[in-house]
Amino acid sequence: GGVRVVTRLVDDGDTPMLQFDVLDTGIGMTPEAVERLFQPFSQADCSMTRRFGGSGLGLIISKRLAELLGGDVSVIDTQPGSGTRVRVSVATGPLAGIVMLDDPKAAAPAVGTENAAVAAKGTETSLNCRILLAEDGPDNQRLIAHVLRKAGADVTVVDNGQTAVEAALAAQQSEAAFDVILMDMQMPVLDGYAATARLRAEGYAHPIVALTAHAMAGEREKCLRAGCSAYASKPISRKELIATVRSQLNGGVVAVVGT
Repeated sequence: GGVRVVTRLVDDGDTPMLQFDVLDTGIGMTPEAVERLFQPFSQADCSMTRRFGGSGLGLIISKRLAELLGGDVSVIDTQPGSGTRVRVSVATGPLAGIVMLDDPKAAAPAVGTENAAVAAKGTETSLNCRILLAEDGPDNQRLIAHVLRKAGADVTVVDNGQTAVEAALAAQQSEAAFDVILMDMQMPVLDGYAATARLRAEGYAHPIVALTAHAMAGEREKCLRAGCSAYASKPISRKELIATVRSQLNGGVVAVVGT
């Protein structure tokens, strides 16, 4: 199977539109499922969340964003067992005076220059440290670990607070302590708040950075009271994440918070 993206410019002289057709060879949908697809917190059927994750908000948010951009998101074609074709359109605005390229390769030199600049900048943010990432979401595990490893860090991943406590204390006892712990605050078995408090109670003095999607007032203070030395909100920004880790490395050992 696979996924293809087909793009085109539709310029009928009225409202020029960029169209992006996403074609997959997945499980497809019934007409009844399509009718429910763009309703908040709805998915094709009640088993979708259990099988594939998600809350049923992604498509409706995407549709509303596309509408704000003068376009839409719609299902063009789908059949059970034969995949789906979804079309995203956005208005380009006036195209008078815009140069059109017949050959996309004509833009390659500019792209190559930009990539070289990004690569050069990446060397400035290189990390040389050991990081324990405590995160229960598989997607976040892969994304955050990839970002950190690409920046030069040695990353160990665990999926709950209890395992994080055990891994951190074991590493410290072996005199190979993690330089920084990235602690998701919402995890099974033992959440990040309790795991951090337990580590501090055991005398663990290395930096612990809280990772949380909560944007409520007072959340940062709650994490710091639990014993975290810094706070990073989700969704994760690569630049901010690396900067946060670097600040903790430069800041050295933190004070142990008593219970």
